[in-house]
Amino acid sequence: MMLRILLACCLITSLGAAQTNNNLIKWNHSQKLTWDDFKATPPPDAANAALTSSGILINFTYSDRSLNFDITCNFDKSKSWGRIKNDHILSHEQGHFDITEIHARKLYRRLKEYRFNKSTVSKDIHDLYEAVVNELQQMQHDYDRETDHSRNFFHQKNWLEKIQGELNNSQAWSAYSK
Repeated sequence: MMLRILLACCLITSLGAAQTNNNLIKWNHSQKLTWDDFKATPPPDAANAALTSSGILINFTYSDRSLNFDITCNFDKSKSWGRIKNDHILSHEQGHFDITEIHARKLYRRLKEYRFNKSTVSKDIHDLYEAVVNELQQMQHDYDRETDHSRNFFHQKNWLEKIQGELNNSQAWSAYSK
């Protein structure tokens, strides 16, 4: 018996599982976001300078003895927008995408450390995923709150250094993406 399940987490707005790949950018350390990637139209009443829609997708299957999974960290061009476009704000938005990548790596690590149990695998994977998503959402919230949505330049600089440090420290878990 094989079971196939797709879980999707998205920040700020949702990434549809059926979304075409043309709208999605997989996280890549050598490819940074540009303003051309932000295709959505800002809402007329938007208070934010920009909005990044990013998320973690996991697709997993299992059999009687093993678990297989695939994780992606994506940026959704069709749901991301910029109202005020400058390098400082773009850097802040890249920070949001990078935070999502950090948590994709955390999910990968937890799944690699998971002790397979056929009778509870679906619930276990769901619980692991939900825990990572909650941590992801909290870090995104803290990032915006502490940087005042990029307006506090001192805290913005510190956060970008913190994010880079976490990316560096989690490098061993970056192999989740094929």
